Formats: sequence, structure tokens, C-alpha cells
Amino acid sequence: MNDSDRHRLITEMLLETPFASVRDLQERLGVSPATIRRDIDKLHEIGKARKVYGGISANDVSATGRLSARPYDENRDIAVDAKRAIAEKAAGLVRDGDSIIVHAGSTCYQLGQQLARRNVRIYTNSMPLAAYLGEHGTCHLTLAGGELYREPGIIHDPSAGAPDFFASRFFLGTQGISAEGLLESHPLLTKAIGELSTCADEIVLLADSRKFSIQPRNIVLPLSRIGTIVTDDSLSDSGAKMLEDAGITILIAAIGVPS
Repeated sequence: MNDSDRHRLITEMLLETPFASVRDLQERLGVSPATIRRDIDKLHEIGKARKVYGGISANDVSATGRLSARPYDENRDIAVDAKRAIAEKAAGLVRDGDSIIVHAGSTCYQLGQQLARRNVRIYTNSMPLAAYLGEHGTCHLTLAGGELYREPGIIHDPSAGAPDFFASRFFLGTQGISAEGLLESHPLLTKAIGELSTCADEIVLLADSRKFSIQPRNIVLPLSRIGTIVTDDSLSDSGAKMLEDAGITILIAAIGVPS
């Protein structure tokens, strides 16, 4: 397979999903990570796609024919270093004795691992995180009630409304970020986040810099509702300005550097 063939296949992939990691492309195309990175650099250079942390993104994500959330078990292996660094930074916001809400998602899962043996009360709707904390944690754990929705990995009762739990902080991730707010393609996540957002003093967003290039259709929360974002050191100047204009405190986690 020559360069042109690979470039065509990559751009076709981006019509189906807004982001592809180096690992995704390596598995699909059967070439080395170094070759994939050269392909990404070239497609970025000629304006066919955007180079982002951990992989490549479609230029106009809103125009992609299919924009669905990745299943949790796929998403957890993307940008792992950035997610781990963000989680370590976010854990520093939590004090012993705090009551917090940790939403579903792979970055929030990393945060839960950081807090597993801390003296904190954690409410979560994440099935993977609940399983981890049940086996490895000593923290006080409260689980959401309802049915298990396997694709987003959450437990939710659509008829129950907001839970009877109040927290100092609600930690959540997002599929995408725009000037309009946090964005998701899965309607159940939109509903669950909206309910949990009423149960905390402050909302803290955990989002690696890729999320600024992903634009699903559903607005979950306006940026004005977010108190703090913890992101990685690949945050663009335009992204930083958008957050600052919304009055959001920005905490930067340096990838590969302990918090």
C-alpha cells in the first residue's frame, strides 16, 4: 500500500468517526506507528485533516456522516498518558472528607483510581469505576441506581431524576467542546449529566485537548456552568481564550510529568 492509498483510507475513516488514534490507524492499515505519524503530518500539512494529540481529527467534525460516541472499552485506550496526567492533577483538588461525584468515562475512571484509597465519599454512575472501587478501594462508595447501559458504561434510571446526593465537586468528561458548551452524541449522557450537574457546588471538566476538535450535535451544558477544566499541555491558544472568556479556571497537566 503506497502513501496515496493510505491517505485515502485515512480520510475515508474520518468520514465515519471524527477521531482516529495512531493505534487505530496502525491496526487498520498494517503499518508502523512511525509511518502513521508521517501520514498524519502530511494530511495536516495539506489541509485534509487536523493533527491532534494521540492521532488525527476530521477538519469539519460537524459534517461527518456518523458521529457517535465510542464505546467505553475502545475510548479508554486513546490518549492514555494525557488522561492519566489530567486525573493526577484533578486528584489534587480533592480533600480528605470530601463528597464528590465522578461521572462515567475513561478520564474520570483514571481519577477514580487515584482516589480509590482516599478518605472520600464517591458517587458514581460508572459501571467500570464501581467495579474497580469495589475490588480495590477503601473509599465510601455510593452507586447510581437503575439499568446498565453497556455502550457508555453507565447505570441510569431515566425516570428517577437527580439523585439524593450532594457533592462539593462534580467531575465529568465530555465527547467534545465548543463555544456553545460541552457536547455529546449519546442522548442518555446528555440527560444523566444534566441531572448530576444540579447536585454539586462546582463542576470540574476533565478533557484532553483532542476534545476541542470534536463537535457532536447535542449541547449538554453551557461553558458558563463549568468552574474548572483540567486539560493537557497541548491546549491551543484559541481553546484557552475560549475558556478564559467563559470565566473557567484552567489547570494544565504536563504529560509525562507527575503532578
